Amino acid sequence: MFKNIENNDLFSDRLFLFLLHFGFFLKYFKKYASKKEIQEIYDYIFKEIETSIREIGYGDMSVNKRMKEYLNLFHRIISKIELWENLDEQEKIHFLNNYLNLGSELDYLIEYFDKYILFISNNALNFSTKDVRSLNF
Repeated sequence: MFKNIENNDLFSDRLFLFLLHFGFFLKYFKKYASKKEIQEIYDYIFKEIETSIREIGYGDMSVNKRMKEYLNLFHRIISKIELWENLDEQEKIHFLNNYLNLGSELDYLIEYFDKYILFISNNALNFSTKDVRSLNF
């Protein structure tokens, strides 16, 4: 996915793209998994993000501030993802452009995420939570 992105390789860009994936993942699998299972996945993901921030070297106060920002970002992403299929291409571009400075690469990302939606909607939750080494969609 990053081969067409010529932007600086920033933690925040990668995290935003990861949170988009995770948002689509939750949107589709919340219908098929228990609330407890989804909550465990959610908690695990955000615990790992927190661990990553700490490993970068941020202190406790900074980590707490960043985690709050990332959680708020994720909830903004979720609100947009819930409407994704109803958004036209310009609305999708505008949304992505608010968080990523990629210019022409936004069309590529929209196509990518539309394919990702099809991929996750056609596979079971267990497929996504196992050790998968090569995915093609």
